Amino acid sequence: MQEPSAPTGASPAASSPRPAPALTPGLYERVETVGLLHLIQEARDAGLRVEEPADVDAADAAHVLTVEVAERLHRVLDQMKDSSDQIDLANRILDLLDAAAPARDSAPASTIMPGPRLLRSIADPLVAAPPHPEIPLRDAALLTNAKHDPSLSSQLLKEIDSADRIDLLCAFVKHSGLRILHASLKRARERGIPIRVLTTTYMGATDATAVQRLAQEYGAQVRVSYTADTTRLHAKAWMFHRRTGFSTAYVGSSNLSSAALVDGLEWNVRLSSTATPRLLEKFDSAFSTYWESDEFVPFDPARDLDLLTSEIARQSVRSAPAPRPREDLAITTAHVDVRPYPHQARMLEHLEAERTLHDRHRNLVVAATGTGKTILAALDYLRLCPPSGPRPTLLFVAHRQEIIEQARRTYRTVLKDDTFGEVLVGGQRPQRWRHVFASIQSLSKARLVNEVDPSAFQVVVVDEFHHASASSYRRVLEHLRPEELLALTATPERADGVSVATEFFDGRIASELRLWDALEEDLLVPFHYFGVADGTDLTQVRFARGRYDEQQLAQILAHNRDRAARVIEALRTTVTDVAGMRALGFCVSVAHAQFMAEVFTEAGIASVALSGESPQEVRRDALNALRAGDLRCIFAVDLFNEGLDIPQIDTILMLRPTQSATIFLQQLGRGLRRSHGKALLTVLDFIGEQNRSFRFDLKFRALTGTSRRRLEDQVRKGFPFLAPGCEIVLDETAQDIVVQSIRTQMEMTTRELVADVRGHAAAAADASAGGLTLRAYLEEADRTLEDVYGARASTRTYQGSKRSTSWRSVSDWAFGTDLIRLPSAEEERLLQRVRAFTAVDDPARLRLYRDLLLNRVDLAAADAPTKLAAAMLVFSFFPGGFTRPDGEAFTGSDGSTDSVQAREAAVAAGVEHLRSLPAVVGELLQIFEVRAEQMDTVPRALEGRLGAVSPLCTHAAYTREELLAGLGVGTLDAEKPGSIREGVKYVRALNTDILLITLKKSEADFSPSTLYRDYALNQQEMHWESQSLTGADSPTGRRYADGSSTVVLFVRETKTGDIGTEPYTCLGTATCVSATGSKPMQIQWRLDRAMPGDLFLAAKAVA
Repeated sequence: MQEPSAPTGASPAASSPRPAPALTPGLYERVETVGLLHLIQEARDAGLRVEEPADVDAADAAHVLTVEVAERLHRVLDQMKDSSDQIDLANRILDLLDAAAPARDSAPASTIMPGPRLLRSIADPLVAAPPHPEIPLRDAALLTNAKHDPSLSSQLLKEIDSADRIDLLCAFVKHSGLRILHASLKRARERGIPIRVLTTTYMGATDATAVQRLAQEYGAQVRVSYTADTTRLHAKAWMFHRRTGFSTAYVGSSNLSSAALVDGLEWNVRLSSTATPRLLEKFDSAFSTYWESDEFVPFDPARDLDLLTSEIARQSVRSAPAPRPREDLAITTAHVDVRPYPHQARMLEHLEAERTLHDRHRNLVVAATGTGKTILAALDYLRLCPPSGPRPTLLFVAHRQEIIEQARRTYRTVLKDDTFGEVLVGGQRPQRWRHVFASIQSLSKARLVNEVDPSAFQVVVVDEFHHASASSYRRVLEHLRPEELLALTATPERADGVSVATEFFDGRIASELRLWDALEEDLLVPFHYFGVADGTDLTQVRFARGRYDEQQLAQILAHNRDRAARVIEALRTTVTDVAGMRALGFCVSVAHAQFMAEVFTEAGIASVALSGESPQEVRRDALNALRAGDLRCIFAVDLFNEGLDIPQIDTILMLRPTQSATIFLQQLGRGLRRSHGKALLTVLDFIGEQNRSFRFDLKFRALTGTSRRRLEDQVRKGFPFLAPGCEIVLDETAQDIVVQSIRTQMEMTTRELVADVRGHAAAAADASAGGLTLRAYLEEADRTLEDVYGARASTRTYQGSKRSTSWRSVSDWAFGTDLIRLPSAEEERLLQRVRAFTAVDDPARLRLYRDLLLNRVDLAAADAPTKLAAAMLVFSFFPGGFTRPDGEAFTGSDGSTDSVQAREAAVAAGVEHLRSLPAVVGELLQIFEVRAEQMDTVPRALEGRLGAVSPLCTHAAYTREELLAGLGVGTLDAEKPGSIREGVKYVRALNTDILLITLKKSEADFSPSTLYRDYALNQQEMHWESQSLTGADSPTGRRYADGSSTVVLFVRETKTGDIGTEPYTCLGTATCVSATGSKPMQIQWRLDRAMPGDLFLAAKAVA
């Protein structure tokens, strides 16, 4: 094909370069418009070959024009901030449509009412309306089990409950998936809902009994493809037909199995008749075609069960893969670049904070077995190594030779040094004694310990630290004096119930792997948690300091045959194969464990009871029998750690109420280890009516990572946002009990809070006649700042007295200190804003704020960061700026009222005003005392020139007023922080663009239209969508793309948190990697400092 030639009479080399055309080479499907004609001519003038626009087929014209108009209409409506303006425009368009429509289609009643509002449901008067899915019926969405995605199973449950007809196409049907949907499918049959199911015997993966159950129990019509050799059906899809016209469908990779419904590697697209009508039409026709095909044979459970079972067995044998040789674990990997997983990055940040911010050099790390504790230790050691020069001396202690050898390989890989380390184990002795991996047995020999200089090792790492109380470990720990001690364990509580954290680390855990992080990263098997009401009443049992009275509890539970019968019934209903399970049951007493073992054995479930008092040989024999499958269940008392370390455990029975999240997770952790053939852990928690003080919120927040504010809502909705593969199912009674408890504990009334503070005063170490400090109360009562400052309103009322939501108010009411000095009206007004300071989390800011409030700083002579810190403090209380009572303007040295000097004078006056309010100063100092102990990330100054000007630090959290003031808004820039409502701000004086990013734009749990505009690509890069009016050729767009300004990113997950408005985390300066599109622009930023692991886990777009 001949290339286009240059225009006649022009020399390509000599002519001036033409501007690049707006239309670049590539494929398009743009509707021809007047504006597009000009762009086409421009492209032709630039020498590009433009294909002649094609006519749209008459049958497709309506769809093409609808999409074109809808896109432009959405853009215009999105730019309107007032909903009344949006409705007005929509109604004007509807009027035009009504005028143009044929008479029979005219709909004058289509005028949109103010709001706008949506009709949600219509139901029979005696029937409750079914719940709505989290994904609106009008919307399409992609579910990848990312952090903010609802699980597929949670959506299917609600779709089933509201469908009028259901079609399911899936290659595999598993009992584990069916049980998740059991309640909704049962209700569907009771409502007479037709269900059609197409499945296969491919690879022998289907459970024959699950197919039988679909047909018999739920009344489904089932057709099966037995010819897997040719069919190879992999399609997985649901369609929910609704007579209302709002049908929906799911198409993706999830079969009807527990793992597939919620697994992190599964992708599923939600379609809707509103958003994707043509796709649903095709779905319906394709399904009907399959249904009528000879390939799919109708399944009659009374006639065909044996055929189905044998065919599944045949194909299972044929599809079994040949065993593969084990990889050589000793392969040299010294040149592999080892990077931490996000959860490890988070834990490394915590260790750095403990050492740098808190000067703590004996640190305990808690993480489940198999989650990479040794790699974490090696990465931590790498951070302790200087860039040049000798590495610190190291001693790594473990109790088994294979762990020691593996640890040395791990360190060699991380350090990229195949010669690193010597071993002291099994007769091998080190020669150089600089980097030693030693068994505790070899090291603890008295003669050898005495040979080692106490300060010989700068870094000591002790694996499986829960052994530390043993004499061999204690002898080593007491002898050595390292600069850094790092202890690793999966279970801080020992077999005797004593915590090594309390015994060796003052009750402090430096970092703990959160359960949901481990599950999201596929480090543990997922769990299916079933909360079952057991009919017990514990409301009158004594409850103190987070525990029930053991004797009273045992009297109710130890010999309760009705409860035991419910346990067995629930077990047989929930567990697929009771005869093949390996279970642990946690009991309240030895008598309770023995009773449960007897009842289970009588029921044909071979069981024994163990406790800390059981002889070692009895314990060993029972564990071996459970491993071998000769025993089905062990009922345990006070056995949490290595004594019950059996990876094959697949069922946990919670038979005693446990408030402690730590103990609950330890019990759960006994079954979360991966084991060959183990797909998930089944947990049955038996729930009775609890004492009013019992807290379910601690357990469920530990299970889910859900914030306090959203926990009750998540319980009611069936926990749709769990880690991949996990399920929490509460029966109706259990849900009512849990919801009532959470409601009581999450928002204590002011009367309850005052009584709680007064009740804990006597036990607190630093209580005085004047009452109790905030820090002492939180520690003594196991409460958080959210309990004091997390009320929905900025004021509280107690016995007719209305005061600020503050510690001062609660303390005054609890101890009568308001009789000594009642805060002034101005103090009360400003105390309503102190909750914003609960986000302060960097030591430099705490120090600056303290010094400013205590008059330790001369602002007139202060440097630029200190002046901006003063502005941050003042604008936090006065977002519109501090003003004199008489309204007189502040002036600068030149007499101007609108200069940097004048605005700085206003800030200085604001600081003086705050210093004159002792109630405000005292409140802030108490908050700062608490926050100083809670800091767990190390902030750093901003990169480049901003670091010399601004007090802001990367990885620190700031309110909107703080971060804007910290970059000169209100002083260097005339606008006030309180007047800025947009998510972007350009500070001309610093040539800096501030970008404020909220990951979840909508307060709804799930909003497909807004959720994935801004997200993390990795810990160093972030995708961001600009304001809708920002064009690529605008001054702002050019600044973003060409790097002519400094860009600083601030990110938060949601708009509101447990204490009001959520603060932003400063990600710091960033540079543009790529910029595409216009109005809005799509920009990829590269951060100068990698974002915190916590934030990355929240911001990433996929699981």
